[in-house]
Amino acid sequence: MLKFLPFIFAMLSPNIGFAAESTSQHDLTNHWVGISALILFFIAYLTVMAEEFIHLRKSKPVVLTAGIIWALIAWYYQSHNIPHIVEAAFRHNLLEYAELMLFLIVAMTYINAMDERQVFEALRTWLIRKGLSYRALFWVTGLLAFFISPIADNLTTALLMGAVVLAVGGSNKRFVLLSCINLVIAANAGGAFSPFGDITTLMVWQKNIHASNGVVDFWVFFSLFIPAAVNWLVPATIMHFSVPNEKPKGNSIQLPMRRGALPILALFLLTISMAVMAHSLLGLPPVLGMLSGLGLLQFYSYILKQAGEKTHYANSLNGDLSNPIPYDIYSKLARAEWDTLFFFYGVILCIGGLGFIGYLTLVSETIYGGWGATNANIAVGLISAVVDNIPVMFAVLSMMPDMSVGQWMLVTLTAGVGGSLLSIGSAAGVALMGQAHGSYTFFGHLKWLPVIALGYAASIAAHIFLNSHLF
Repeated sequence: MLKFLPFIFAMLSPNIGFAAESTSQHDLTNHWVGISALILFFIAYLTVMAEEFIHLRKSKPVVLTAGIIWALIAWYYQSHNIPHIVEAAFRHNLLEYAELMLFLIVAMTYINAMDERQVFEALRTWLIRKGLSYRALFWVTGLLAFFISPIADNLTTALLMGAVVLAVGGSNKRFVLLSCINLVIAANAGGAFSPFGDITTLMVWQKNIHASNGVVDFWVFFSLFIPAAVNWLVPATIMHFSVPNEKPKGNSIQLPMRRGALPILALFLLTISMAVMAHSLLGLPPVLGMLSGLGLLQFYSYILKQAGEKTHYANSLNGDLSNPIPYDIYSKLARAEWDTLFFFYGVILCIGGLGFIGYLTLVSETIYGGWGATNANIAVGLISAVVDNIPVMFAVLSMMPDMSVGQWMLVTLTAGVGGSLLSIGSAAGVALMGQAHGSYTFFGHLKWLPVIALGYAASIAAHIFLNSHLF
């Protein structure tokens, strides 16, 4: 359900791992080992991009490729009698991924727990019952997506608001198309200004970057609020005039939240606060606060179970909604997106391997040294419209270019909102194409590319103007 929050961490130290500073490390970019690794990653990622058509889960090719890449690197170093360097670098990447995985598991568990307690369904049916016009619904769903995404992640937010759009105006294809485009832009923009709003922002925050003119700490991300709002409001304002000026027909029964919904929501907010305090006040990884928050949820789950509550998932472990199982927090853990988690493992280890080989240093010198930081960071956003923003941002963090806080915020913004340029550029867009099949399509989104690009450019300009003191 998540690509959490929106859903990540930076996976390498400033030098790609412990071995990066070693004089024994070899540049393999022109060696057959390096070239083979690059080709394998390229093939694996093409397979990932074709997931919708070949129905092969995206984790499989990258997990296998990661193993092959590191095996090739290890074979080369062993054959040259250079021990331990590859092992140290691999363990470093693995440790960083472990922090990421545990962080995301907690976040996914909370979101699934709120979903099972009908928090999102209650919101959806409440909106339907309000009897809003198409234009009003266009703005309300966009506004909610913009503010829910920083907490829940762009994928969950888009699916929730998409369900509202389809329930109210599913027969009006023009309304559905424009609303889905609006939701993708709003959800991606909303995730860009919060450290918990997207995997890429979480990566940058977790990295604890010491930029050339300061530290990219938790509160700095909120300097992106206005630029992110501009990114959504510019295209939304233009699209508003194309939304049908009619009132939809139909009604819905209000579904109540189940017992314990609001306490779980409160515990989630407390858990986020604990993660922030662990990092900011204690200098410890945020995952400590997240796991402590999971402990609180486990205790509350025990209280609900003792009170006789049941788990009501339609696809719960016994597969039968009519015979729900006793309330158990581990049923929420079972529903975590394991394919997504293993996809992150594969991507992080693949890119870590390519960085160890020397490719990221080469790319960093080319784009950040030759193009300049601003142009390079804008290009990162454009690339993320085609390639998932997670490997793109991870590559940037692995390069670790020497940039100001303002430039780090710029690349955080562009990587987050660049995926809105195309429907395939973000998890929110891909999910909505499936949910609103036939109404929201790749080419339908593509027709509004100039308008979306205008918002992209305006958000960059707003950031450079409003946050000039960070550059």
